[in-house]
Formats: sequence, structure tokens, C-alpha cells
Amino acid sequence: MSEISKIDQSLIIRKIDTKTINIQINNNEMLMAIVGQFDQNLKELEKLTKTRIFFRGNSITCKGKPEDLLQFSEAIKFLIDKYLLTNLIEKGDIISSAKKSMKIEQSNIKSFQQLIKTPRKSVIARSEKQSDYIKALKENDIIMCLGPAGTGKSFLAVSVAVTLLMEKKIDRVILSRPAVEAGEKLGFLPGDMKEKVDPYLRPLYDALYELFGADKIDKKIESGEIEIAPLAFMRGRTLKNCFAILDEAQNATETQIKMFLTRIGENSKLVVNGDPSQIDLINKNQSGLIKSKSILKDINEIKIVEFDHNDVVRHPLVSKIIRAYQKKSTDDKN
Repeated sequence: MSEISKIDQSLIIRKIDTKTINIQINNNEMLMAIVGQFDQNLKELEKLTKTRIFFRGNSITCKGKPEDLLQFSEAIKFLIDKYLLTNLIEKGDIISSAKKSMKIEQSNIKSFQQLIKTPRKSVIARSEKQSDYIKALKENDIIMCLGPAGTGKSFLAVSVAVTLLMEKKIDRVILSRPAVEAGEKLGFLPGDMKEKVDPYLRPLYDALYELFGADKIDKKIESGEIEIAPLAFMRGRTLKNCFAILDEAQNATETQIKMFLTRIGENSKLVVNGDPSQIDLINKNQSGLIKSKSILKDINEIKIVEFDHNDVVRHPLVSKIIRAYQKKSTDDKN
């Protein structure tokens, strides 16, 4: 005899036996968003949860080990919460929903408290640390974030920064980055200063355009509300009523990071982001990111967030690649 759990009017979960559950989703638009075009989302969930999934009408049957069935049902609840809040399911949501590192209670709609609403999409935390990071971006004046590629360091910082700008809680957003790339110096690159710096800040531009649209962002840049500046140009300034992001800070020296942080003025937030495993400086020992974290760790007003491979929200292969390189580095040291 089946065991029935009615979550709300949209979702009914039936436990058929220890190896089978049946899920009915009665909202057709929600169902189609969760299933995905050509059932792609269900196929992805099947791989991620190591189950077998059968879809017909508004009914989804899942077969597998009890722990895998639990993971699948929690993933469905997570996706329903996401849809109810944003009316949208993206590929990244599928990966996040099936993460074993996510606590069961996170699939409750309360897990979306750190929602960031932008004109083009709503951004949610895809891991506990991302939730902590968004909270820190909203509540702290200085935030340092360290972690590997694909963990949302820059994307989330840009999301919060420009949202505050649109809400007129700050006057401008400043995007900065050390101009270090394969030993090339700005003076030898063609174009004016903006054209010289733009390639270094492309990831931040991508986030801006995705969240707010190119036309709106270009107008903000023209008006000076969004400012692009190399790190060296921060010296001597006092940053008031602004949100400043120093990206790729692993390529900044300890002195440069100190200089950036001491620019903070009234009603401002400063964010320092970096990946200690991707230092492009010729002398890697000159990187000030880890040193600065150690120096500042006892200042309560400065929030330090550290991501690892479990927080990667890009393609699942990115996490595996990071783990493989970490293992290689550990093996070499031993």
C-alpha cells in the first residue's frame, strides 16, 4: 500500500515501496518548467541522483535506492520552491537541487530568503555558503571572498551591487581588477584606458549584461554610475556612497589590497574576490590575497567567506576538474 505525502495543492508524493516513489505535479506550467524541453531536466536529474525516472502526463515515477529517492524528492521540492518564487527553472537550478551537500530543510521556500531580484532574472543562493555570501554582501561593509572558479564570487557581488544602484541606495558601482595577464602591461595595449581595461573585466560585464541588459548597463557606464577602473587608479581616492568590487584579487599584492580597502568612505561597501589557485603574477609569492585574509581575520566587521569545490555552480565537470588539480597538488607535496 502506498504512503502519501501531500506537500501542497501542486505536489503529491506517493511512496509505492522502498525502491519506488511517484510524484504528481498538478500545475501544468510548473510541471513543464521542471521537466524541461524534451525532458532534458529529468534526464539530468536521473544522472545526478542515479535513479531511473519515468514521465507520463502529470506523473513522474522514480526508481532507485532509498537514499537516492530521497535526494530526488528533495530536488523536486527545491525546484517547485524556485518556480513559485521566480516563475523560472534554469539548468543551474537542476544541478543545485540535486546537490547532496544541500541540507534537507534547504528545499523549503525559506532557503530563498537571500533572493536577489534583477530586471532580467531572480538570483538565488545555490549552496549554504552562497547564502552566507549574499547575506554578507547585504549586511557587511567589507567582504573578502576566496574560492575556485565557478562558485559565484563575482556574479553574486555584481548582482547585489547593481541592485542597490537601481534601488538608489548607492550612487555608483566601481568595478576594478589588477591589470595582470600573461605579463602584458596596459601601456602596450591599443586604445584608450577603458579599451585597455575592458578585456580584464569581461566576466563582470557578462554578469552585468545577463542580469540587467546591455542597453541599461551601457547607459549607466556612460553616465558614470558604473565605473570601470584598474586597481592602480584607486590610489588617493575616498569611495563614498558606492559599491566597489576588486575582482581577481589573487593578482594583487598585499600593499595593493590594503590600498583598496582603505579607500572606504561613508555609506560604501568594498568586496575583494579571488581564487588563490589561479595566480598570474610572475612571482606567485607576491600575491596578497591569502596574506590579507590572515591579517584581517580578527576584525569582526570584515566578513570572510571561503568557497570550495562543493560550491561550484557551473557545469558539474568544473568541480571534478578542481578536485583533480587539488589532488595532484597534494600528491606533489607528499
